[in-house]
Amino acid sequence: MNVILNARRTARLPSAAAVTTVFVLGACASTPPAPTARLQAAQQAISTAEQANAGKFAPNELGAARTRLASANEAVTAKKMVEAERLADQSRADAELASAKTTAVQAKAVNDEMLRSTSTLLEEMKRNSGEQK
Repeated sequence: MNVILNARRTARLPSAAAVTTVFVLGACASTPPAPTARLQAAQQAISTAEQANAGKFAPNELGAARTRLASANEAVTAKKMVEAERLADQSRADAELASAKTTAVQAKAVNDEMLRSTSTLLEEMKRNSGEQK
């Protein structure tokens, strides 16, 4: 009889170990690690946009990037890592959009200045060629 009880107890041990392992792995998987690299990428993108003077040329996008980064940091504090990751990615995208808009505005300003200079040169060439006739 003791042999049968010992056999039953021994048979239950692998099942109990398997159930315990599933619970431990489930607990580890429920809270993913903080998206540190993505938060840093968002912060770097914001810094790059600020250095490009995006506050002047794309203030809405830069403001959205800052707001989303702050929300991402709050989500990390609240242990909502998936939400934090999503917000960090959106923040980086907003900051990159701000940089791109700033670059476009600055390039357009340079282009406009070059067109004005070209027009001035053409006018002078016409005047000079008209004087020689």
